[in-house]
Amino acid sequence: MPTATQLKTPWEGHLGDVPMHIEYFEGSMFEAVEEIAKLYPDNIAFDFMGKSTSYSKLVEEVHNCAKSLRTIGVREGDRVTIAMPNCPQAIYMFYAVNLVGGIANMIHPLSAEKEIEFYLNESQSVTAITLDQFYNKFENIRQNTKVVNIIIASVKDELSKSIKAGYMLTEGRKIQKIPSDAPIIKWMDFMKLGRYCFYNYKVNRKSDDPAVILYSGGTTGTTKGIVLTNKNFNALGKQVIAANPMFRVGDKMLAAMPLFHGFGLGVCIHTMLSQGGRCILVPRFTAKSYAKLITKYKCNFIAGVPTLYEALLRLPSMEGANLSCLKGVFSGGDSLSVELKKKLDKFLYDHKSVIQVREGYGTTETVTACCLTPVHMFKEGSIGVPFPDTYIKIVEPGTDKELPYGEEGEILLAGPTVMKEYMNHPQETANTLRIHSDGLKWVYTGDLGYMDDEGFIYFRGRAKRMIISSGYNIYPGQIENILDAHPYVQMSCVIGVPDPYKMQKVKAFVKLNPDVTASDEIKQEILSYCKKNIAKYAMPYDIVFKEDMPKTLVGKVAYRVLEEEELKSQKETQDA
Repeated sequence: MPTATQLKTPWEGHLGDVPMHIEYFEGSMFEAVEEIAKLYPDNIAFDFMGKSTSYSKLVEEVHNCAKSLRTIGVREGDRVTIAMPNCPQAIYMFYAVNLVGGIANMIHPLSAEKEIEFYLNESQSVTAITLDQFYNKFENIRQNTKVVNIIIASVKDELSKSIKAGYMLTEGRKIQKIPSDAPIIKWMDFMKLGRYCFYNYKVNRKSDDPAVILYSGGTTGTTKGIVLTNKNFNALGKQVIAANPMFRVGDKMLAAMPLFHGFGLGVCIHTMLSQGGRCILVPRFTAKSYAKLITKYKCNFIAGVPTLYEALLRLPSMEGANLSCLKGVFSGGDSLSVELKKKLDKFLYDHKSVIQVREGYGTTETVTACCLTPVHMFKEGSIGVPFPDTYIKIVEPGTDKELPYGEEGEILLAGPTVMKEYMNHPQETANTLRIHSDGLKWVYTGDLGYMDDEGFIYFRGRAKRMIISSGYNIYPGQIENILDAHPYVQMSCVIGVPDPYKMQKVKAFVKLNPDVTASDEIKQEILSYCKKNIAKYAMPYDIVFKEDMPKTLVGKVAYRVLEEEELKSQKETQDA
């Protein structure tokens, strides 16, 4: 029997134009975009709040921005923090940092002050850019960092005149005025500094040079900077397009996933801009704005986390919408329950779409996606098959012992999108990246799953999220899938809580559908339903109704918040 890594990829033989191996661009990220701009200078690169920007204009603005960075002293290898939503200035700055040989440190603009301080110091950033509304957070911690220059951008600077007037009357009025003597550089002034730089601002960077820092908890749950290279991003762009042979130059991607997240930056932005696509930038996500933009721009591709799609299903504004324009709907970042997939597929069908949602899988350590359900072949519960040139194998957790098909173990990844390192964490880098006897560098994901004999991967959950009760392994995702199928339930989250006898016991949190009122009768009805569908050892001992679920910054259900609340509650009860 062949091992999983010797298996012929399902991409080959089913779709002749999806190769097993791809030739990758060997330059920098910006050079990849610049090459596309030479081919399609007049094509639209992105749209932002009704204003379109061509590829030639994009390249021109990146060069201007790079000259300005050089003027204020940013040099090769310097880290520049970008704390921005999906907007033009963020795109220009991201690629300009790349052009001058710097490293883009991507963080969430809504991060708390202490988090921003940590990110600035961890990356040793010399320059930062953020929006005017976040100025105070940066100014309050600036003295504790090595940041020399803070560039302040404003959404209004990139709006057309008609849109700008409305913006200033609504959102613009809420933004606190920055003092006139504030030690900052405003975006418009910053971009004028480029006139003082006449040469020597372009730095020749190799494909394996570090280019981007993204943040993730990794396998230990503590925040670490993940250092990614030019090749990591350029390879992802080629792989995503290879796995979607229906893509054509000019196709539109709704870029709602944020820039500080690998999914948003890697798939929604860089894949599109390096392959000739068109990004519809969404600066602030709401389900309502998401739905409006899909239909307004007749988007061809949309990508999101399950909670985003769950919200989309309930929008009255989507009633009667024509979604026949869609070529690809991708779900990642969290497990897509079987029930939600069925609901979403029905929703697409009812709105004239001829496609189904395709689940993917990946980690920030591999930029984002590295596995996707093929167009032609769906298996219930599967997260798909590896991208071309990406290898997945299942091993006994923590070892290099590969397991047979169908047997559960730790998911390992190898391929051209594998990160360079964890910044400032050499020991954890050594634990996570290991070279095996096959010569490949493997990422130990800490995720559990198995592979079938056709190469399809099945995700079972994070090793550390697994609940162990009386010696039984319980996977929260499976119970959530069952709860989500109940007609009263809109969304659920299952956690393990400490128990002196069982080690852990199962507790469920449920958000009910809007037309259902929480009551003890409803709880008993759902518990009775659970008894019929869940093994006794995995049964929730209690169900708590929540008006809303806590969410992470990228829209996942924040199960850790529920775990922390439960531990605090238990402690208070014991102390009483």
